[in-house]
Amino acid sequence: MSVPRTYVSKIENEKATPTLFSLERLARALEVTVPELLSGGEKNRQDEISELMKDQFIAEILPFVSQLNGMQMSSILTQVRDLTIRPRRTA
Repeated sequence: MSVPRTYVSKIENEKATPTLFSLERLARALEVTVPELLSGGEKNRQDEISELMKDQFIAEILPFVSQLNGMQMSSILTQVRDLTIRPRRTA
């Protein structure tokens, strides 16, 4: 966002109100739209999960998901999402 971390912290702790320009920059940094940012993106997240569940790889690892803790689950979902959004470049 190109703003001090303290500013972001104040927004998170409701001690500052972001400007529309700041919201636009934050949404761009998070690769979401401003409405998705303001709504919490829950519907979008459900859409992402539904789309991921159609993938053969995800279907194969699904039986093991119940054995993961929350941090492991979040990490895997983030990595898979990143790979689907931004495929790795080959040299």
